[in-house]
Amino acid sequence: MTELSLRELNRTLLVRQMLAQRVAMTPLDLVRHLVAVQGQEPNWPYVGLWTRLTDFAHDDLAALLRERKLVRSTMIRRTVHLADAHDFRWLRPTVRPVVHAALQAPYFRDEIEGIDLDELAAAGREALSGRIMSRADLGQLLGERFPDRHTRRLAESVEQLVPIVHSPVTGAWGKWRNRSVTVALAEEWIGEPMAAPDEETLILRYLAAFGPATVADMQAWAGVTRLAEVVDEMRTRLRVFTDDQHRVLFDLPEAPLADPNLPVPVRFLPAFDNALLGHKDRRRIISDEDRRRIAKEASGGVPMYLVDGFVHGRWSLDDTTIRVTPWHPLSATDAEELRTEAERLLAFVVPGQEGKIVIEG
Repeated sequence: MTELSLRELNRTLLVRQMLAQRVAMTPLDLVRHLVAVQGQEPNWPYVGLWTRLTDFAHDDLAALLRERKLVRSTMIRRTVHLADAHDFRWLRPTVRPVVHAALQAPYFRDEIEGIDLDELAAAGREALSGRIMSRADLGQLLGERFPDRHTRRLAESVEQLVPIVHSPVTGAWGKWRNRSVTVALAEEWIGEPMAAPDEETLILRYLAAFGPATVADMQAWAGVTRLAEVVDEMRTRLRVFTDDQHRVLFDLPEAPLADPNLPVPVRFLPAFDNALLGHKDRRRIISDEDRRRIAKEASGGVPMYLVDGFVHGRWSLDDTTIRVTPWHPLSATDAEELRTEAERLLAFVVPGQEGKIVIEG
């Protein structure tokens, strides 16, 4: 089997993630390609699409949510993502085990102990049938059915049990903190029933955007287990490599590998970006040393930027100031490119306002 270097994996990931150069795709096609875009903080998906697309405006994404072509909901890794509405129909059932497993955590378990979960799910469906309501109002209705319980926790538990989507208002570009969440039944919102779980499609779509990858990488990205059995059945249809640690990597047979010397630009990534969280072994984009710098904040849970294709430091937005914190020395050329890209980002995140770029160090 051919051994792929870390740099080959890096450049291939950047090409498949549309980070080697901006592309002229539609936002909907890009989200479909990436399978799902992390949207735990509603504004971050906008930054993630901006950094990949040649022509992107805030309303391009907001319109897809309003038109119900994209949905915002809990799915892979048990976190909030945006996905194509039709993909969500098979994706949510496929990752159902990890979503439901959240109810075993003390955050949920202590408040729903003793409640029949089928009864709770049915009550949630009944309350939401034909309606769009705030999570707080849903909790109040459930509290009447299950008194002396934490109402918000009841509503959040229903979201783990029943496919539910967030309204376009929840996912719109806007203030960065303290938004109310409004919800609806996914099947009613999309207008089609949920489909059957489809682990094979999950793997094929993942490899198209993140491959070559190990089974452990696939499982870390999706949050589900036991994919090795599915991959074994698919093995004759997949291309096989090894990495620098002699681990087996799988890929689509027709998927191209990138030149390890491919020049790549500086890129600003949002917190929780797909490219940062798509593998168990993330050395193809961030070193173990740099992951440890932010371990208490969760690797990938802060906005970072790339120089020569690898994480070089972090950035933050403070009102109208972008603050860049390098973790490694910058050459004069890289520093100039970093500032130029930061200025473009500033114009996107605070449009029409005077802003400032601060590069520390």
